[in-house]
Amino acid sequence: MRQDVIGRVSFANCDPLFHDLAGHWRILPAPPSWLTGHLMRGECLIAPIPLADFVKNIDTLQAIDSIGIASDGGVGSVLLFGDRPIEEMRDIAVPTDSSTSRTLLPWLLSRRGCKPRLIEMGPDLESMLDRCDGALIIGDRAIDEADVNSNLVRMDLGAEWLDQTGFPMVFGVFCARQDSDAGAIKLAVTALEENLDRFETNIDHRTNVIESSSERTRFSFQRIAHYFQSEVRNRLKEKDRDSMILFAEEVCGFEGLVPWWDENHESSSNSEPVSRRRASS
Repeated sequence: MRQDVIGRVSFANCDPLFHDLAGHWRILPAPPSWLTGHLMRGECLIAPIPLADFVKNIDTLQAIDSIGIASDGGVGSVLLFGDRPIEEMRDIAVPTDSSTSRTLLPWLLSRRGCKPRLIEMGPDLESMLDRCDGALIIGDRAIDEADVNSNLVRMDLGAEWLDQTGFPMVFGVFCARQDSDAGAIKLAVTALEENLDRFETNIDHRTNVIESSSERTRFSFQRIAHYFQSEVRNRLKEKDRDSMILFAEEVCGFEGLVPWWDENHESSSNSEPVSRRRASS
């Protein structure tokens, strides 16, 4: 099992955690769902995988509840597009690169009394809407398409989850295998948390991260700054853990205790509350 590799989502939403990450770490970038396979095969020590994938592999994995990919409402990068009202959508094209949004969308729609057919397609909005009434797009593509086709946005899944449950939405959760070395996990988590601390407290470093992300994604500095300030966040809060449990139970039908990583214990198989020295309330 690799103990020097950290997986990361190949979207802008992880840049505050990984920009100029110090230490010996090697970074493995991949689409969200691909990271699950890398983690399960031991090709990386920890990775931010889709919350739905964590629940599917909950007997093998443990969740780290201090860092992730979350929103307090509209996330701006997990969007349902369409040229008609949601209630009139007979079918919706869904991408193959995220499990959480594909699992969450039908649950949200069912609570509105809608049950459209989901069709897997590559994440191209034009071809998706040529075939289907709606299209689910995630990540940087969603931000780009919303800027160009704002009139087609029908739902922000982060905002809809908040409206329906009252909770923030966690789209990606950092996980490790339950048989991973506890000391190695702690080193990786500490490195990421320290990088996030710099992003949150050092204005020069924050500016550098935004400039680098803007250059790579070709979004404006202002758009990326707004994204990190008001839409996506990587610091998890107390309510995020409750939200993840609710998602596991209500959306995925999981019954049981969620295995949380505990930096203070060699074994992480228990589900007692973990230390919250870095999580903000």
